[in-house]
Amino acid sequence: MAAKVANSTSKVFQNHDDVHISFEDQQRINRFAKHNVRMDNLKMELEMKKNDLKCVEEALEEIELFDEDEDIPILIGEVFLSHKLNKTQQLLAETKEEAIKEIASIEAKAKVIKAEMDELKAHLYQRFGSNISLEN
Repeated sequence: MAAKVANSTSKVFQNHDDVHISFEDQQRINRFAKHNVRMDNLKMELEMKKNDLKCVEEALEEIELFDEDEDIPILIGEVFLSHKLNKTQQLLAETKEEAIKEIASIEAKAKVIKAEMDELKAHLYQRFGSNISLEN
């Protein structure tokens, strides 16, 4: 009797559409998962860099109101250094250019990863149909 109960309960949990997952398919699923985590990390990093860029742009706008003779403190690392207006503007402009390059680099990496994820997603959905969920 116990065998019938165990057998009937196992049937409840069995999927009628059993799909064999090959080693290659498992590798694709794992690669998709890794790329998904990388995309999440890149999105967070991109958001931080865009916020940094916004802060630098606001600082550039604010210091235009200062006199040229005034020393302007600028945070570099964990230390404030005082520079004249022109030098501070130059440092902020360099920081802005660097931030723009970093943002472009992150976006390029994300684009490459997204393309590979789309390719993997298409292949996996074609192979497994509704038996797999690749959405966040």
